[in-house]
Amino acid sequence: MDIENEYGEVGALGDAEYAEFMELAAEEGFDLDQVAGDLAAAGHGPLPVLAVVGRPNVGKSTLVNRIIGRREAVVEDKPGVTRDRVTYEATWNGRRFKIVDTGGWEQDVLGIDASVAAQAEYAIEAADAVVFVVDSTVGATDTDEAVVKLLRRAGKPVVLAANKVDGLSGEADAALLWNLGLGEPHPVSSLHGRGTGDLLDAILEALPEAPAQTFGDVVGGPRRIALIGRPNVGKSSLLNKVAGEERVVVNEIAGTTRDPVDELIQLGGVTWKFIDTAGIRRKVHLQEGADYYASLRTAAALEKAEVAVILIDGNETISVQDLRIITMAVEAGRAVVIAYNKWDQLDEERRYYLEREIEQDLVQVQWAPRVNVSALTGRHMEKLVPAIETALAGWETRVPTGRLNAFLGEIVASHPHPVRGGKQPRILFGTQAGTKPPRFVLFASGFLEAGYRRFIERRLREEFGFEGTPIQVSVRVREKRGRKK
Repeated sequence: MDIENEYGEVGALGDAEYAEFMELAAEEGFDLDQVAGDLAAAGHGPLPVLAVVGRPNVGKSTLVNRIIGRREAVVEDKPGVTRDRVTYEATWNGRRFKIVDTGGWEQDVLGIDASVAAQAEYAIEAADAVVFVVDSTVGATDTDEAVVKLLRRAGKPVVLAANKVDGLSGEADAALLWNLGLGEPHPVSSLHGRGTGDLLDAILEALPEAPAQTFGDVVGGPRRIALIGRPNVGKSSLLNKVAGEERVVVNEIAGTTRDPVDELIQLGGVTWKFIDTAGIRRKVHLQEGADYYASLRTAAALEKAEVAVILIDGNETISVQDLRIITMAVEAGRAVVIAYNKWDQLDEERRYYLEREIEQDLVQVQWAPRVNVSALTGRHMEKLVPAIETALAGWETRVPTGRLNAFLGEIVASHPHPVRGGKQPRILFGTQAGTKPPRFVLFASGFLEAGYRRFIERRLREEFGFEGTPIQVSVRVREKRGRKK
């Protein structure tokens, strides 16, 4: 039997290693089809992305909740509740994909066309396919027509959802949407779930099995670095200093940069692609016009990048916003370097307090390389490249299955899981199913508590490094019926 053909994609495991691993799983009484699915899911790399777009109050968030199977997207009976771009993971017929709920488009000072274009272009650019939601009770409006033009230009696959069709009488309204020229309108009621199964089947047809990687297309091509941080922390100054010339507008007014600027820069004898992004303001939903789109573009830049260099102003207390930006980079699964800017301006007292803040607030990212720099004077700039290279190396590290299982065996022997309810769950075996970032799947005899999972992650870092990269650890528990085969 050809194991790779039988069980599909084997992720980061070689054929021999995969065969050995499946034997181990069979001995421990796991369902082999399920194990193969778990490995494929963990080793998938990025999932295909589906953007849900449409005018305010057409029921986008309700549809998202229906697709993901739980109430997560905020739904209120007034338009414009969703402001941020919010990403969820969904599964249909065994296939996983990401779903992005976008805010509706409303008229602002720039005029409806400009505002529609800014929001829609971002959502569509980042997606592999688009669900365009139209309120069938209202029919196609001028705004809907403007979106159709954008969708045609983008050339992405589009599935048209005619929402608020609660019965047969609504089907005729839905049929009128053929006029939009986007193909068949799928009549659905996102509130009651009517027709969503057929819609999801159409979505799976439109989505690729795996998305095109937005980075690393060219072997030996420049590595991509996103410079992110709050407005006015000195991202553009840093880029100019690194480039050795004035390439980006620098101004004391926060928020001068609106669009991410891609720059090829020679550093340490290597060419890097730097993406200077607009800063993220405190509360995205309070931002107007251009600032709002700037934060969306920062998220888009992160999705294109391999490493996030997060700039923090050393003069100011680490803010909730700084923590939010770090979380965005970690959740995007990017390698992370934290650079503290304006270091030359700090007195002894501020340095002391900054160290305490870092210990207290950044405990979740202790693994990220840290660089103290001055974008203005260029101080310590030479330390930036080694930190980026370290983070990339950690991001791409893979531990062979044999070595990982020897390590897990030692942990189970020296630090067993606490006994809960008279039972003691054990890690039976595991493997690293993917890299960029490292993704581990552990197979256990029972549920592992969050504290024990964190302990495992900490020990993995102590043993194998993984400096500068988030680690994803998922646990699969053996079913009760699993009899030794």
